[in-house]
Amino acid sequence: MNVLVTGANGQLGMSLRRLAAGAPDRYIFTDINTVQGYETLYLDITNIEAVRITCDSEQVDAIINCAGYTNVDGAEDDVQMSDLLNRQAPEILASVAKERGAVLIHISTDYVFDGKTPHPYSESASPNPLNVYGTTKLAGDRCVAESGCRYLIFRTSWMYSPYGKNFARTMLRLFREKPVISVVYDQVGSPTYAPDLAAFIVEIIASGKIFRNSGIFNYSSEGAVSWYDFAKAIHRLSGASCEVVPCLTEEYSSKVERPRYSVLDKSKVKSVFGVKIPYWEKSLERFFKDIK
Repeated sequence: MNVLVTGANGQLGMSLRRLAAGAPDRYIFTDINTVQGYETLYLDITNIEAVRITCDSEQVDAIINCAGYTNVDGAEDDVQMSDLLNRQAPEILASVAKERGAVLIHISTDYVFDGKTPHPYSESASPNPLNVYGTTKLAGDRCVAESGCRYLIFRTSWMYSPYGKNFARTMLRLFREKPVISVVYDQVGSPTYAPDLAAFIVEIIASGKIFRNSGIFNYSSEGAVSWYDFAKAIHRLSGASCEVVPCLTEEYSSKVERPRYSVLDKSKVKSVFGVKIPYWEKSLERFFKDIK
């Protein structure tokens, strides 16, 4: 099977690259940027003709859309780009997937919820995004679901990895640069280690489960934690000597309102796919092994 990956040089895309070599399927990694040492096919996913030509020439059977505008703060000032990458591009990919009879695996976010419900969000919970990022991602989800293509939407949260810019790597940098670091303790969610999600996706493609199932699914690490407690765990495993102190959301300078509680209920994905999801602390330990 031929699998096209968009946004291949981001966190999830790079994690998929590590696993693709041992997979039975052929993966084609695409992006608009290049990373030295990694083969990348240039593809502008906002251009439907370019997507159509690439998918036809590569005889694509499945598309994994890892691309998106993920700068939550930046989206407030760049609504047009956020909409282009988070709504219009998935709509284009879904349209081409429908034409080819391919399956679209689309990566979404916990930020489609407002975080005002104090229990884990199931796939059937009513979305109510608080910011431009969440709003455009939800619009993308709906475009995919209404396209008529075969699709799997995986909503995930707090993604981190050995690659790119993410909370865990930012904390490690700040531990080296500052004696005291303040982290919010009144926002709770579930970190997701990108290689865990990548391994799950590669497995369900190899097993053919992507052709026997469809719909929206939640996937994040097991357990719930505040940003502060997540930072404390990173601090402990890193052996850093700086101090990490808790603060309220109101004390943290940001123009964006974020969900206070965005833990995802993963009952459905575990039941349908039989996946065992690692606890967040175990995945964080693997992160430290991987970066070494």
